[in-house]
Amino acid sequence: MSVQEESAIWRNGLSAKDRFEYWRELIGRTRVADATSAHADDFTAQARRLELGQVVLLGSSFPSARFRRTERMIRRSDQELYHLTLLTSGIHGLRRGRDQVETFGVGDLALIDSSTPHDVRMVHDRAAGGIGPEVAAVGIDLPASLLPVPPRRLRDLLGRRLSGREGTGALLADFLLGLDRQAAVLRPAEASRIGAVVLDLLSAWIAGELDAEHVLPEEARQRAKVESIRTFIRGHLHDPRLTPPMVAAAHHISVSHLHRLFARYFQGETVAGFIRCQRLGEAHRELADPALLALPVHAIGARCGIRNASDFSRAFKAAYGLSPREFRFRAHLTPKEETPSTGLETLRAVPR
Repeated sequence: MSVQEESAIWRNGLSAKDRFEYWRELIGRTRVADATSAHADDFTAQARRLELGQVVLLGSSFPSARFRRTERMIRRSDQELYHLTLLTSGIHGLRRGRDQVETFGVGDLALIDSSTPHDVRMVHDRAAGGIGPEVAAVGIDLPASLLPVPPRRLRDLLGRRLSGREGTGALLADFLLGLDRQAAVLRPAEASRIGAVVLDLLSAWIAGELDAEHVLPEEARQRAKVESIRTFIRGHLHDPRLTPPMVAAAHHISVSHLHRLFARYFQGETVAGFIRCQRLGEAHRELADPALLALPVHAIGARCGIRNASDFSRAFKAAYGLSPREFRFRAHLTPKEETPSTGLETLRAVPR
């Protein structure tokens, strides 16, 4: 069923009870469990499901819910999957088998498998206050056979509270959040390549947690390193000193090795070209942001690391065909159109 067909079915009028069943079916395509909620009779939720080759991205916000996978379910059918969840709102309580409950908060990563019984409760964090969905999370599901780390080595990680706020865990978490934000505009041709990047980042994070980097294929290590470099660049766009030598020094590699990595994994794209493209892309977004209208055009360029106003105007026009000033004028004059999504299954289960 296409995205457009699913959306139309929703607009045509699902009952309050059917909203919960629809959401549960979408999540349950890879996370097979008995899902229940005290809010099932009047369910308000959003869900996004994106297939990236054999890796599946899930994003959802919903009221409190419980997910139970029993031994009987496992005996009946086990796809042998790993499920990774990054909580962005709420509290996540997990019991695996007969083990004690582990509690996860915002920014924590939880890794479980489909071959072990578990009982997951996800509830609103009343202490945090705020408005909006009670629980929100983004995660990935993938076949266990894709990971280079043997299952016996992974047992110590399953069900443990792990940080997505530092090191490779933060890199993985940031990538998943960015991917969830951009899911609606990704092209189908990009799906498998992005799925491979997700797998490499996940493998690198797991290997680091287990002090087992040696089990990773060289290709996976290199791709994870390149993604780490690209994330570093995106986080330092404002710094006018951001240059290939600075990037290389921050990652303890030579400039020539840095250039070889980019040439290998990005079809000849140069490091300097990537920096310039990211800066111009950030400026493009900021110029279109109504909240930044009071900032002069040259100040937008400086915020994005291009301090020379003439250089900024010239580079922006070469990239977008308009000067920054012309683009800003048109961006706030023309109504924005939604970009059609491709390859994304979505549910917006909100009351009519």
